[in-house]
Amino acid sequence: MIVNAQEISEPRTYVDRILEHWNTDEDAEALVQGTQRLTRGEARRELFRLGHALRGQGLAPGDGVGLFLANRVDSVLVQLAVHLIGCRVVFLPPEPGPGELAALVEQSRARAVVTDPLFAGRAADAAGRSVHAPALLSLGPCEQQCTDLLALAAKCPHARPDGVPAPGADEAVTVFYTGGTLGRPKLAAHTHWLYDTLVDLVTDSAQDAGPTFFPTMDPSTDRVLAATLLTHGSGHLTSIQALVTGSTLVVLPEFEAGAALTVLREERITATMFVPPMLYAVLDHPDCRPGVLPALRRIVVGGAATSPSRLQQAVEVFGPVLSQAYGQSEALGITAFAAEELASEGPRRPELWRSCGRAIPGVQIEIRGEDSAEALPVRQVGEVCVHGETVMLGYYEDPERTAAALHDGWLRTGDMGYLDAEGYLYLVDRAKDIIVTGHTSDNVYSRVLEDFLLTLPGVRNAAALGVPDEEYGEAVQIFLAAAEGADIDPEAVGVAVTAELGELYRPRKTVLLDQLPTTKVGKVDKKALRAAWTSSAGFIEQ
Repeated sequence: MIVNAQEISEPRTYVDRILEHWNTDEDAEALVQGTQRLTRGEARRELFRLGHALRGQGLAPGDGVGLFLANRVDSVLVQLAVHLIGCRVVFLPPEPGPGELAALVEQSRARAVVTDPLFAGRAADAAGRSVHAPALLSLGPCEQQCTDLLALAAKCPHARPDGVPAPGADEAVTVFYTGGTLGRPKLAAHTHWLYDTLVDLVTDSAQDAGPTFFPTMDPSTDRVLAATLLTHGSGHLTSIQALVTGSTLVVLPEFEAGAALTVLREERITATMFVPPMLYAVLDHPDCRPGVLPALRRIVVGGAATSPSRLQQAVEVFGPVLSQAYGQSEALGITAFAAEELASEGPRRPELWRSCGRAIPGVQIEIRGEDSAEALPVRQVGEVCVHGETVMLGYYEDPERTAAALHDGWLRTGDMGYLDAEGYLYLVDRAKDIIVTGHTSDNVYSRVLEDFLLTLPGVRNAAALGVPDEEYGEAVQIFLAAAEGADIDPEAVGVAVTAELGELYRPRKTVLLDQLPTTKVGKVDKKALRAAWTSSAGFIEQ
């Protein structure tokens, strides 16, 4: 095989690392989604064609490109193509309403928006509200006035685009949406140092330096499933860590427990990442039983707090393959808990099932009090603060909120937790989710309550909220999803909670649901629960 010398130059970016693999063993499988299966050679050529097609729309290095995409192989390639030509990736998530989506496009200064045809109407509306008038491109034909990027790419050369400068040390190359209010989204901007760190975390050199997300991978055998959204930090992390190691990346278009089990089994998946509700749904599926996934070596669980009892159930079903990870859009990697460590230490130290692990290489963690730069003592609850190369550059075009979140390179995460003497981190709540209740206005940590509720017979999922209360300011209200055929007695639940956690945690109300609402990334949607409770629509209060 003859390849262009430019294609095998010294790696400068993570895309170069991927191309090192895609330039060798061209017939090996690289990307899979159902019947669509691309070899390394095919993936490389399509990546280069997409890069030329994007350049043909007038995009230059440093320009922002909004990606409003579903989970598909073409979405993976277009994201790589944006970085290949030196542009800035701006991930546009599916959750925001029209106003916030339009604000996100405007604030990110996107010169173009690439949309899945399914989302083209919403993308056109958002782009149309922007004074920057971004070009609207679609991954395939659609009914809106979009330019078909795939059709353009089919006519482009498959040689690598040249003349791309290396990204600057303080240049934002990827922007993640973190949510906002009143039309002011927060956009966490990251530099290329994030990707350099991710590369290190999945190479041999980092394996003995501390806990990592995935074990050392073998590109000849490893097959990684991207089950969460590719435009979310969890899906992006999973896909990048697979591709930079040369592993095959399999994309799950939409999560459903039965479909996920089928893909895990038939595609011989060796590693994947789930958010907790996804893991729970798989465990509750009737086809999920010990030995059903013999190829699986690693399930990373992250994105939200995970029930210790559910983690132990997963180990019983899948074996010692469960890893925990903790991060957020502002710091994509913070802690990890290797599967081997959890399996070996968990039986001896049961409290570790509640931990999300220790700091990954290159990251420092301190627990600090409110408005304090001083670290708190071991086991004292405070705000989790993080320093390291996975921490964002700042909020894009938002110096005021950047100054509030970052102090001397330290990020205040908004998560509450504590460290033990060995450096294991335990999260107890989001700062904004703490329920302040009782005659003395004490703190109720929803994570602690939810973990206990998930140990009760018949409870499949649980969420706790603070709701307005005239006497106590806030009262504890819980929402429970029951297992099929289970008969949950709310009064008995309250008695059990009080006996285990004390009167402060006793729920004033219990709401029984068939299932808890989730966001597009699979987390329990507490905003939806709160809104539905306020309107009293669709709930059976007990």
